Amino acid sequence: MAKDAKGKKGFVFKEAEKMCPKCGVRMGSHADRFSCGKCGYTEMKKKGA
Repeated sequence: MAKDAKGKKGFVFKEAEKMCPKCGVRMGSHADRFSCGKCGYTEMKKKGA
């Protein structure tokens, strides 16, 4: 875990995170895909990105 701007311990999220188009929650970022833990929507990452 990292510290946020206020010095509190916790998860630090990037500002440009991907949101699920189906249910609107933050998607998990994996090495080759983005996935939603709530509804199961998965989107593959592009190879060059």
